[in-house]
Amino acid sequence: MQDDSCSNRNLRATTQASAIEMKQPPIKEVDSKDNFASQVLGKLTNDILTGYFQPGEKLRMTRLKERYQVGVGPLREALSQLLVKQLVVVENQRGFRVHPISKAELIDIYETRSEIEALCVELAIERGGDEWEANIVACAHKMKIHSDLLEEEPHRWEQYHHDFHSAIAEGCQSPALLRVRDNLYEKASRYRNLWLKKNMVDVAVFDANKKEHEALMNALLKRDVETAKDLIRNHIRSPSLTLQATAVIDHPFD
Repeated sequence: MQDDSCSNRNLRATTQASAIEMKQPPIKEVDSKDNFASQVLGKLTNDILTGYFQPGEKLRMTRLKERYQVGVGPLREALSQLLVKQLVVVENQRGFRVHPISKAELIDIYETRSEIEALCVELAIERGGDEWEANIVACAHKMKIHSDLLEEEPHRWEQYHHDFHSAIAEGCQSPALLRVRDNLYEKASRYRNLWLKKNMVDVAVFDANKKEHEALMNALLKRDVETAKDLIRNHIRSPSLTLQATAVIDHPFD
């Protein structure tokens, strides 16, 4: 199986949450205004999801212009789209801030996402064919062989983890359901990145996570619907339970 079987499904390249303050490469307006705006949106979204811009932080236009090397117009368009996606909030006459995080939102997102993922699994087992199975195995293999990234570049490893779960969900063959799933996955990413920062360098936590992936893949390949649904629910909820048991939500960047 070629490496591209997983990488083609990437939503975006991930970056370290601890990235230093620096200018991003200038965005070139080469194709169209829509493509240009999409690039700005992608970079800003990634910076929010990985924690470069912290929950509740004010997004000052001067800083954004400096970081992305673009004008006010594309930034305002990107911020308007992020407002719809609930990744930023607007203050009356005061501009934009990164959407805050909370324990209540954490629980809501992860409980809802666990049920959506379980539904995706149920439909994928019913509808997925040989190609679906092969892609799951390929993505699981890539995740395993790149486990050495975990300690120094956890967000690169997280992209392989994302590919594995996306390969599973895509077997449901429901564009509407996948859109809902992708939206929840994105919202959960901010919380999951906190979990990665606090836990994934812990060998015991990673070993448990790896065993969960193996058990899930085995259940999927056996077409064991109920076992697979139970496993995906528990797997999805585990970061939420860990974060709820700590003060990380109240002090995420201590």
